[in-house]
Amino acid sequence: MLFVTDDSRTVRAARTRRDFLIITADDFGERESVNEAVELAARRGVLTAASLMVSGSAAADAVRRAQRLPQLRVGLHIVLVDGSAILERAQIPLLVDASGRFGKRMVIDAFRFAFSPTMRRQLSCEIRAQFKAFAATGLQLDHVNAHKHFHVHPTLLRIILDVGREFGMQAIRWPREPLLAYEHSSGISQAMQHAGLSPWLTLMRRQIERAGLLHNDWMFGMVASGQMDTRALLRILQHLPSGITEIYSHPGSEDSQRELAALTSRRVQAILRSAFVARGGYSDALHRRQWMRT
Repeated sequence: MLFVTDDSRTVRAARTRRDFLIITADDFGERESVNEAVELAARRGVLTAASLMVSGSAAADAVRRAQRLPQLRVGLHIVLVDGSAILERAQIPLLVDASGRFGKRMVIDAFRFAFSPTMRRQLSCEIRAQFKAFAATGLQLDHVNAHKHFHVHPTLLRIILDVGREFGMQAIRWPREPLLAYEHSSGISQAMQHAGLSPWLTLMRRQIERAGLLHNDWMFGMVASGQMDTRALLRILQHLPSGITEIYSHPGSEDSQRELAALTSRRVQAILRSAFVARGGYSDALHRRQWMRT
């Protein structure tokens, strides 16, 4: 575990060989302001990975920036809610509206996906189209996750695992956030939501491991979504658990620029330089694990 003193200047670290930290930006490609923030956080800060929205309006710009950043690991951020589809509406009429956008009613859609074979076929087509669009960028596929963690849904996860195998998917995000993240949140309701997800997360982990894919052990970012400022990031580092941990944020979002400030904070960078924890993307964690086994 990583320990930080009260003045956040002295760090003591006792890390195990399997500990690994991934710091990710989601929604890469959504718009140019997000892309600019991602590039800045990768060049001047602690960002090690980004999740690309291939259907985002600025996806092409994101790809160009990623090609200039060989140290940035890029994965696929599958969009099946509150965003645009790759396919035309005529191909997936049950999934999108007249403008080609997915709705925002995740609970209702979750039931529809589970009980409609036609919707599942259309989902499979759209998910495959998003994998194909990512493959066309020429970028190495570091990881896969879904917008608003919709891949927790067993039906969606099963399709993603089946289709992803065709495109060399090796790692996927497991959105399990430690309860310590709720300590200073407004959070009885959030803690209850966390508890309600536990059975689904357990099932999800089994499906991922059965597929032979790498996943993180812990994740931070849901409770602090849109509020991953320097203070929040430092607090997470104070309680960094053992294993593979992913911290995700949304630099360049309309809500706040504080997340970019946190990712480029000299204080945060100094702490990570002093900590004996390896960092990178999922592919780096996978290579490290394979190396340790030899």
